[in-house]
Amino acid sequence: MRKQSTNIRIENKRARFEYIILDRYTAGIQLFGTEIKSIREGKASLVDSWCAIEHGEIFVKQMHIAEYRFGSFANHEAKRDRKLLLQRREIRKLEKATKDTGKTIIPLLLFINEKGLAKMEIALCQGKHTYDKRQSLREADDKREMAQMRKMARL
Repeated sequence: MRKQSTNIRIENKRARFEYIILDRYTAGIQLFGTEIKSIREGKASLVDSWCAIEHGEIFVKQMHIAEYRFGSFANHEAKRDRKLLLQRREIRKLEKATKDTGKTIIPLLLFINEKGLAKMEIALCQGKHTYDKRQSLREADDKREMAQMRKMARL
């Protein structure tokens, strides 16, 4: 058996800036053959994607997975809805939480685990206000300045 490459980590960096993360879950993702091959090449994007619960199942919407370059006529659609695999009690818990105003489910990370399976880390999130975003930017600037000062002190 061949060892799988597990260094694929596609992040949604914008989500950490736009939302306050309340709770995290790791879910499997149902994919076609050409989709997993495209993910292994790193050709996916979580920007502008979100999750919705429909009929007791959870789907990731607007996630872009580029068409596989060696795919034939049976290649996948780039922005189709993809089913996430979570336990029923976790889905019910998320469904109950999203009924509150201002809470949503956002994909944070798409990765390949050590068994070679595609997994997605999703989070129950609440939107940040403008002043929260400014605070996040201020903290990032302070952190960057501190790192620069430490680097200068070493020289």
